[in-house]
Amino acid sequence: MTDAKTVFVDTNVLLSATDLQRTLHQAALEFLNDWPNRGQILATSAQVFREYLAVATRPVEVNGLGLGVDDALANVAAFRGRMRLLSETEQSWDRLRGLVASYRCSGKQIHDANLVATALASGVTKLVTANAADFSRFSPEMEVIDLSTVSGD
Repeated sequence: MTDAKTVFVDTNVLLSATDLQRTLHQAALEFLNDWPNRGQILATSAQVFREYLAVATRPVEVNGLGLGVDDALANVAAFRGRMRLLSETEQSWDRLRGLVASYRCSGKQIHDANLVATALASGVTKLVTANAADFSRFSPEMEVIDLSTVSGD
């Protein structure tokens, strides 16, 4: 069953919404605020929130946002209030194995494959990301939407 009204949100969208210095900051805010008002349901996974917390609390000197734990957790709570949380299940594990085998994923690509597998196992076939190239290999199964193109959609 496909859930056409739901779009999976990648970690970098949340990071862009948080970091005023990121090129796609405004696009991320517009996406997070406007798409739900147009009937789209935003969804993500615990992996995305873990990745967000890791980067948000990492020092700026090592490519983090330098947020304190309380601020980062408050941001996650705010994001969580706007999104459906998709679960990793046995079905998503099976999808991950299939994606890794079909698309020959390795190393860090496994993290992206897991996001796609989690979404697909829940019937979600659209993903918004600031790194569309990282997900392009999955385009036969997942509509990959580049965050830079969502403004004014």
